Order: sequence, then C-alpha cells, then structure tokens
Amino acid sequence: MESPSAMAGSRTSNWHDGRMTPLQPDADEAELASILARLREALKSLAFPLDFARAPEARSDAAAVAAQLDDYILPRLASLDAPLLAVVGGSTGAGKSTLVNALVGHPVTRSGAIRPTTRQPILLHHPAEGHWFAGSRVLPSLSRERAVVIETDNTLGTPADQVGIAPSTAGAATMMLVPDPMVPRGLAVLDAPDVDSIADENRRLAGQLLAAADLWLFVTTANRYADAVPWELLRNAAGRDILVAVVLDRVPDGVAEEVRADLHTLLAAEELGHAPIFLVPEVKLDTLGMLPEEAVDPIRRWLQAISADAEGRRDIARRTLDGAVRSLGGRLSGLAVSARSQQETADMLENAATEAYDGALAAILESTSDGTLLRGEVLARWQDFVGTGEFMRALESRIGQLRDRIGGYLTGRPPRVATVETAIESGLQNVIVEESAKAAAVTDRIWRGDSAGRVLLPERAPADDFPAETARQIRAWQKDLVDLVRAEGANKRFAARMLSFGVNGVAVALMIVVFASTAGLSGGEVLIAGGSAVVGQKLLEAIFGEEAVRKLARTARDQLRQRCEVMLAAEKSRYTDLLAPLRGQTTADDLLSLSRELTSLEDATPVDPADRPDGPW
Repeated sequence: MESPSAMAGSRTSNWHDGRMTPLQPDADEAELASILARLREALKSLAFPLDFARAPEARSDAAAVAAQLDDYILPRLASLDAPLLAVVGGSTGAGKSTLVNALVGHPVTRSGAIRPTTRQPILLHHPAEGHWFAGSRVLPSLSRERAVVIETDNTLGTPADQVGIAPSTAGAATMMLVPDPMVPRGLAVLDAPDVDSIADENRRLAGQLLAAADLWLFVTTANRYADAVPWELLRNAAGRDILVAVVLDRVPDGVAEEVRADLHTLLAAEELGHAPIFLVPEVKLDTLGMLPEEAVDPIRRWLQAISADAEGRRDIARRTLDGAVRSLGGRLSGLAVSARSQQETADMLENAATEAYDGALAAILESTSDGTLLRGEVLARWQDFVGTGEFMRALESRIGQLRDRIGGYLTGRPPRVATVETAIESGLQNVIVEESAKAAAVTDRIWRGDSAGRVLLPERAPADDFPAETARQIRAWQKDLVDLVRAEGANKRFAARMLSFGVNGVAVALMIVVFASTAGLSGGEVLIAGGSAVVGQKLLEAIFGEEAVRKLARTARDQLRQRCEVMLAAEKSRYTDLLAPLRGQTTADDLLSLSRELTSLEDATPVDPADRPDGPW
C-alpha cells in the first residue's frame, strides 16, 4: 500500500463526476487571487435584509462563503507551504478529545461526561511553527489565547478532569493555542466542538472550523456512524474534495471487519470510498483518561507520514484549495438566484409605491385642471373678487374697451385678493392631502400583503407634517406665479395695465385659468363654473395678449406639477427608503460573472475512471 502522503499526492487533481479539473499553477494562481479578492469585496456589499422566501438560507450561505474565503481559501492560496490544518470533528461523545490526547501522548484537551466538553477550539502545533497560527492568517474571526496546560504524572493519581488545559474565561470565539513538541512539523491538529452540539454556537463554530480544514479526522462510534448530521458534513467534504480520514471509535471485539465493510460501503456511496478508515477498539482508559498508545498508533503514523513529505503536503493543500474554489461556483449560482429573488421582491414593492403615488399625481393634476377646484369656496371668493354682473357684462365689450374700464371694477378691492388665494390654498391642499392618503392606503395594503413588506412597515413613521408641508408648498407656488406675472409684466406698457388691480390680482386670475384648462388656452374661452374662468382669461388677455397667456398658463401648471411631484416623492420615499439597504448591492449578474470567471480557470481533463483511487488507504 502506498504511503498516505504519496497517495494524497496522486490525487491532487480535483475529482468530480469522473473528471479531473486542476487549477493551473503560477499565472493562474495570480489570476485566481485577483478574482477571489473581487469576490470578497462583492460579498461585503451583499446582504439579504428582506424577508423573501429563501432569505434565511441566503443569509447563511452568504456568510458561509465569506467565512470560508477569510478562514481558508485566501490564506491558503497565499501560503501553500504553511502547515496543514487537520481538524478533528465529529458527534457528541464520539471521543474526539480523547483521540487528540492520545495522538500527542498526554492529556491536553479535557474529556468527560458533561456535554459539550470542547467549548473552545484547541489548536496544537509544533513549537517552531506557532507563527503560522498566532496571527490572523487563518480563522481571523477567532481571537487567540496561549493555553496553559496542567502537567501531571500518572503516579500522582490526579483526576482526569483536572489535567490538560487550565480553565479559561475566554469565550467560544477564542482559539486556544497549544505548542507541543509531539505534534510533527508541517501539521497542526485542531480539536473542534461537536457538530451536533446542543449549543447553537458550538454547532456553528464546528462547521466554520471544518470549512477551514486542509484535512478532516472525522470521529464517530461503532453504534453512531450512520447518524444523519455527520453524513451531511461528509457529503459537503466530498463536494469540496477534501482529504478525509474516518476514525471509528469504541469498536467492540469481533465486529471490526463487519463494521469497516459497512462503513466503507456508505462512504463509497457518497464518493468517499477512498477515505482511510481507522478503527479504535473499545478499551478501558487509564486514570488520566488516556487510550493505550497502540490503539491510535496507525493514525499517528499516517499523520506523521503526511507531515514528513513536504511536496505531498503542498499537493494536499492545493487539492483541498482547488476543491473549495470549485465549490464556490455552485454556491455563487445559488446566491445569485437568491439575490435575483430579493431584487424582484424589492422591485415589486417599489413599483407598488410608485404606481400608487403616480396615480395620486395624475388625480391631483386632473382635479386642478378640470374645473373641480372652481367650485365651492374658491368660486365664491373669486366671484366676490371680480363680481358676476356688471363685470361680466363688460367682458362682452371689445378687448380695447376692457383695458380702459377693467380697473374701475377692481379699484378698492385688493384685500379681496387674499381671500381668493386663501380659498385656493385650502382647496388645493385638501385635494393633495386626500390623494396622498389614498396612495398611502394602496401602498400599505400591497406591502402588508407581502411578507417582506409586512416586516418593513412597522419601521415606517407617520408623516404628520404633510398637510403643513403641502400648505407651505402651495403658498410657495402662489408666490412663484406672482413672480412670473411680475416678470412678464416688466414692460412698462404691461405694467400700466396691471396697475389698477395689482400683480397679486393678475396672479390669482392666472391660477383660475390654470384650474380651468388641461392644455393651456385655446380659442380664447374656457367655459367652466358658470363662465368664471372666462373672466380670468379675458383679464389676462387684456393685459398680455392671447399667446402670452397661453405660455403663462403652461409655465404655471408645470411649476405646480413640479411641486406636487416633490411632495409626493417625499411621501413615497417613506416606503422606498425602507429598501435603501439594497441600493448599490452586489447583483445577481455580478455573482454569476464571478462564478464564470472561476469556472474558466478550471482545465477540465477527462480521465479513465479506472485510474481513480478507490478503497481504504
């Protein structure tokens, strides 16, 4: 049988579906580093804040991809010659800590009946190689602490639960570093929490550590090797082409070969038939909780053979790295699907708000142009201002005569201009506030009918100041019209015509004309609200002429539209601003583009399936 390191070296290409897909060295490594750096930046601006169908899975997947890039892929690509990280993982009570202690020949990690026993990851390394792990090269999210190991002697009878690493106040996110000369150079061993721990944090941490491994020592027992949770992780290992060795602990006498054969069948079904299987017999532990040396000697020799072969270690590192990179393609495609689903949800919500407030704007503009406002209080105040009898009869005379006589009818009435302006302000405010409220009701109904919108809406504060802001904008528009009339009447001839009834009176007349026509003035007459609009039009024509009046009305209406658009946009933003976290995010197309770039680096080379290594090593 070939040595483990030699066999590992023969499998440095990525095996997947009968194909070998190695990444090319040197130049491709630089290109790969560039792509991965851009991917890491893209993930920084990828979030899934909306509550769409796959949101929880998408958040977890995005975090997992970012973590693996930080914890393993980027550091390993930058340092292929760094020691291999062998993570010892497995189920609760499988004997992981006992195995780690046996591999170094003395108690380091504590084992016991109280679960979980391994609450913090414990990394053992050769004393000369501590610099590889003291910094943030790998697993940068975990802080570091130099562990204090309590040494003992079997002859002293020290209880097993009092030996090994001294208790620490550090949290689970702290990796305990243990330099130990019994760990061979070129290899570090990490004792991970249980993959099926009752503590959520431990399960998450175990998955993170396994994703950062160059190779796994997967520990299970003779009566639990078919459990579902470990096999889910083993399938993940097969997909990443990671080097896995399975340690079957507490194997009773007489069933070793039967259990080995059954386990190998299960592994082969998951494309892990090449994984070595080590059996640890069911034996009595000594007073320090240590296994007999011979029980783990095959595992120790296998690890030593790997550590002794520098080129083989590099090949194992490259093989695991290639598998991890290759797995990114599928994971990015999945994230792209989620990103597109989220964007579609956001677009639906934003479109609902846009359509509702666009409808409000259209309704407001229609109400301000079809004569609706020339009723009630506005009409009464306007008629009170201009008069409905003698003034209306005067309009039947020639325009020239009107220019001479119109001042007489308005002389002494300037204060009444303010009453018309106030009536217009009140009527227009009611229309705008009412239509905005309708748009809000429609948007609320649609958003609350969707899970994502329903979650966002509680954060939406009511806009109690909208009526006051509407009144302010209307007064500003009225001032705009006064300025417009003043600018148009800057000519001395026009100024003289306006003198008898004032700029504000002319501006009020312009408002009345705006409210009576949808397309400026045409034909010189608009018969709305009993002919009152005719008064305003004739008055303006008497001063400026028909073409100028048409231009003034169009400008005034455009200015009103712009102010309404601003007000409604602010109201709409109370909804759409809740979608702000999605703006500037990495898109589905961005993710797919990066996935294609990664795939393009793979040189797929068909091979004879018979050449694929199979069976235990």
